[in-house]
Amino acid sequence: MNYLTLENVTKSYGDKILFEKANLHINKGDKLALVAKNGTGKTTLLRVIAGEEAGEGETHRIFIHRDIRIGYLRQEPEFPEDWTVMETVFESDNPLIQAIRQYEEALLYPESEGDMQKALMRMEDLKAWDFEARIKEILFKLNITELDKTIGTLSGGQRKRLALAKLLIDEPEFLILDEPTNHLDLDMIEWLEDYLQRPNLTLFMVTHDRYFLERVCGIIVELDRGMLYKYSGNYSEFLEKKATRHENETIETEKARKLMRKELEWINRMPKARGTKAKARVDAFEDIKKKASRKVDRQEIQIDIKGARLGSKIVELNYISKQFGDFPIVRDFHYKFKKNERVGIVGKNGVGKTTFLRMLTKETRPDSGTVVVGGTVQFGYYTQDGIQLKRDQRIIDVITDIAEYIPLAKGQKLTASQLLERFLFSKPQQQVYVSQLSGGERRRLFLLTVLMQNPNFLILDEPTNDLDIITLNVLEEFLLDFPGCVIIVSHDRFFMDKLVDHLFVFEGNGVIRDFNGNYTQYRETKKQEQREERQQQERQEPREKKTRERADKDKPRMSYLERKEFNRLEKEIEKLEGRKAEIMGQFNDASLSGEQIEALSIELGEVNNAIDEKEMRWLELSEMA
Repeated sequence: MNYLTLENVTKSYGDKILFEKANLHINKGDKLALVAKNGTGKTTLLRVIAGEEAGEGETHRIFIHRDIRIGYLRQEPEFPEDWTVMETVFESDNPLIQAIRQYEEALLYPESEGDMQKALMRMEDLKAWDFEARIKEILFKLNITELDKTIGTLSGGQRKRLALAKLLIDEPEFLILDEPTNHLDLDMIEWLEDYLQRPNLTLFMVTHDRYFLERVCGIIVELDRGMLYKYSGNYSEFLEKKATRHENETIETEKARKLMRKELEWINRMPKARGTKAKARVDAFEDIKKKASRKVDRQEIQIDIKGARLGSKIVELNYISKQFGDFPIVRDFHYKFKKNERVGIVGKNGVGKTTFLRMLTKETRPDSGTVVVGGTVQFGYYTQDGIQLKRDQRIIDVITDIAEYIPLAKGQKLTASQLLERFLFSKPQQQVYVSQLSGGERRRLFLLTVLMQNPNFLILDEPTNDLDIITLNVLEEFLLDFPGCVIIVSHDRFFMDKLVDHLFVFEGNGVIRDFNGNYTQYRETKKQEQREERQQQERQEPREKKTRERADKDKPRMSYLERKEFNRLEKEIEKLEGRKAEIMGQFNDASLSGEQIEALSIELGEVNNAIDEKEMRWLELSEMA
């Protein structure tokens, strides 16, 4: 069944043509990925397909099957600021989703016993329990637990995860996803990867995650110089076929140039054409001229900025510890960095990775232990938040505010304008305001501002977000040859595997494990440890089963009121854990005053005490469940 057809669709902004006479067919079950350079129209094409922008062209046609529902995940989702997370997640006409919303509201606000009874009866009538379990799995996997929070209090990453959760819960037949892995930790990405591989899903997405492309998508669509090229196969096959296409284009262009020279000689030699055949040959010459004049654009960013000399003493972490309230970030961690070291940092969102990086650069002080930074160390810190500039500032002014001339690796110098050209900002584009750049172009500009400050110790916190694959390839090659230390926090597994020598794994509770190997090797080791742990549990289960059976005979049964209390406690504990995570997130704000930190620490202690008290009662009741 055909889900989507684009025919002769054009889209332009002013004089800039994003795509011209684009054609695309998507059938049921297809999984396609769209790849292109930043700023060339990927998001615009998604918006046209989703019906949020109109196509152009006299003969253009956009056909979408009338019996399917489309779900569109925007790069920056928008929701009403005063809505709660629950209202947003369960905003749907689906009767199953409405019944689950009533049930969740009754659990969240248990004062009215009648509401709970109605909700339970509705759930039973619709047989909604399996669907409710699936919704809870999606929310749990994407770490969406505080259903009573308002949208206005959420970070950009939380909003993106909320939008993704809502989309998956709604179960549309056709998913359109713009950078779905941004703001997800590695566990979330691997779960989403498995989810999207389901054969009944039809998918068209933009992503820079190459492992994601490799494992999920069977068709790659490239937007190149305004044209769409469709390749069957995964990402590896796409690279091979793309290289072949480029070779063929070069050959065809050269043939056209030779033919154009031959035809030009004939035209100059002949008198003004009067016959039909002669006129046809002159008209054909214009088509040949167009092909021969086609520019083969293989432009890539060039990174050859000089790095400052790095001495023998780099950075030493002497048994540092850090915690917020009762939540430990680091416990007695000791490490000395060596020259040319490349370290990856992995761990779940909120475990303290950014706080650790701030301690390295001395933006945040450890509670105990010391951080010693060598005298020659020059940090280059690419933060997760990205570039913080006035939106009415021109691109060229951003760079000249840092330096008019920039030293290169081989003793040469570049002007600010020349350096911008190497980062694919043409001279006309250098006069554009920052507010007019795409997300990927802003990240590329921010990367330039970091590198041009001549660092010898690079800290890259989620550098792959919004960068196109071409830029990532060039950045990887630069980092492999970078004559200094590199620390990378990234959810891009391909990027990590290619670059890092070893990992700092944040396992929680302040424990940092130094793993000798890349991310894929770590995951294989982790899976093997989990298999061994399961096998050990299976060996113990027969003995434990007999013990449980004897204990069950004397175990008291749970009453109706106790079961209500048990369900209420689960929600209250979940709400408290959410508040605890929120407080921990606030501690990462470097602008907090001493009074604010003290107030948050007191509240964190109260929250922890309440959690302990409710968990003890929950455990008592769970013994009877």
